[in-house]
Amino acid sequence: MISVIIPVYNQAKELLETLKSIISQSYQDLEVIIVNDGSSDGVETIFQNFIIKQESNLSFYFFNNHKNLGAPTARNKGFSKSSGDYIFFCDADAVIKPKALEIMLETLENEPEISYVYSSFKWGRKLFKVGEFSESKLKKEPYIHTMSLIKRSDFPKVGWDEKIKKFQDWDLFLTMLEQGKQGFWIDKVFFKVKPGGTISYWLPSFAYKYLPFLKAVKDYKAAKEIIKVKHSL
Repeated sequence: MISVIIPVYNQAKELLETLKSIISQSYQDLEVIIVNDGSSDGVETIFQNFIIKQESNLSFYFFNNHKNLGAPTARNKGFSKSSGDYIFFCDADAVIKPKALEIMLETLENEPEISYVYSSFKWGRKLFKVGEFSESKLKKEPYIHTMSLIKRSDFPKVGWDEKIKKFQDWDLFLTMLEQGKQGFWIDKVFFKVKPGGTISYWLPSFAYKYLPFLKAVKDYKAAKEIIKVKHSL
C-alpha cells in the first residue's frame, strides 16, 4: 500500500484538484492522509463535502494542527499516522497523472537497491526535466522534488527537519544520501504544480549570477548556505 500524505495550508480549492487526481490513479491500494496545518479557509468542511460526493474505495484521513507549524511538521505528523510500505508526500497544489503512482511503484519494486524514485514535473508551463540521479549533483543543488515515492523502510527515522524553512526536499534527500540511500529518475512528467508555492521563487539561471541584489536571489543563497553547513558541503 502507498500512503499519500498531503500537508495543506489555506489551499482548499487547490486541494480539491489534487484529490481528484489521486482518486483517478490507476493504482488504487492507497490511503490518503491530509494534515490541515492551521488553515483558515474552511478546508475541512470543503474536504468533507467533496468526499461525500465521491464513489471511491480509497481510505481518507484528516488531521488538524491547531496552528500553522510548517510543512515539515505536518508531513511528520502524517507519516506518524500512516501505515503504507511506500510513502508519497504530495503537495496540496499538484495534479498527478493517472498512471504516475503505478509506474513509480513498479519501478521501485524492480530496483531493490534504490530507496526512492522521482520524475520530471511542470511548474505552471515551465518544465523541470531533472535528470538522472547523481550524488555529486545532489550535493551541489536541489533538483529532486518532494513528490517522490519512498520506501518506508528507508525513510529517515529523524523524519523531516522541522527547523528547515526552505529546501526541505533537498535536506531530506541529502540526509538519505548520508545514510547510503539513493534515488532513481523516471524520465516522465508525472505531475504539475500550480505556481505560488515555495518553487514560486524560481528565477532564470542568469539571475543568480548577474542579479545578486534581488531579494529572491539573496534569500535563495542564504537558504542554500544553511543546507550546505548542515550537511558539510
